[in-house]
Amino acid sequence: MARKKGKKTDSNNDQGIPASMKKFRQSPEIEGFYRFIFENDLRTEAFEIIDNISQARAAAKNKTRATKKKS
Repeated sequence: MARKKGKKTDSNNDQGIPASMKKFRQSPEIEGFYRFIFENDLRTEAFEIIDNISQARAAAKNKTRATKKKS
């Protein structure tokens, strides 16, 4: 399968998770998740979970960038 030039890909695309933060927040699953968090007063716990996920994604992204720079 040929890769299109300029198209941003992410390893999570097979799971349907958008790569950009704006699209991630606007996806129907995440909007439902936010609604659930608000209705059940789980904001602190949800922040910790989302923070951990975003840090892991950033670390993975930085690792791949560092690997590409060495090549």
